[in-house]
Amino acid sequence: MFFRPKSLDVFKLLLPDMTWEVAGEERNVFLTFDDGPTPGITEWILKELSKYDAKATFFCLGKNAEQYPDLHEKIVAAGHKIGNHSYSHQKGWGVSLERYVEDVDFANQLLRSDLFRPPYGRITKTQARVLSERYHLVMGNIVSEDYSQLVSPRQCLHNVTEHVRPGSIVVFHDSIKAYRNMRYALPRTLEYLKKNGMASAVLEL
Repeated sequence: MFFRPKSLDVFKLLLPDMTWEVAGEERNVFLTFDDGPTPGITEWILKELSKYDAKATFFCLGKNAEQYPDLHEKIVAAGHKIGNHSYSHQKGWGVSLERYVEDVDFANQLLRSDLFRPPYGRITKTQARVLSERYHLVMGNIVSEDYSQLVSPRQCLHNVTEHVRPGSIVVFHDSIKAYRNMRYALPRTLEYLKKNGMASAVLEL
């Protein structure tokens, strides 16, 4: 799902507990990566970010952090921030409150983060209300759509650069499915930010 700026107000009303963008920023944007860590892909992202002295927030799956602990530690050691993306990537719609919250909290035993982003952006109002009592809930106002096979690498880049501005939270993925588009779009996004006086920082809410 791609949230264009003009449609954001509707989603903000439906999910008032969520952070969609960060107000008051004069220079920083916030690049984020979902679904990792993924061997080969996450390391490549870390190298690209390092080239531009850029920082990002990685919304990791607990099961992946558990499987690849060294890679999880590399993200932290490079000065980036970890966010919780649940343990098993469940869609909140159709899942009981107890089961959903248990999955998120179980992931946080590994991730130890104050940030949570719901997989697929699918979360009920009740789930959001309960989780907001102990996490900052983060969505994003720009979704690159890097995961979509219907989106070309150039369109993926355009989805970001057409709308990005200081305070934007940009959603990429460090996953196998997204790699083709993300590999094209990320370095060009970083270059675009640099040329336009912006920089990527970690989310501190």
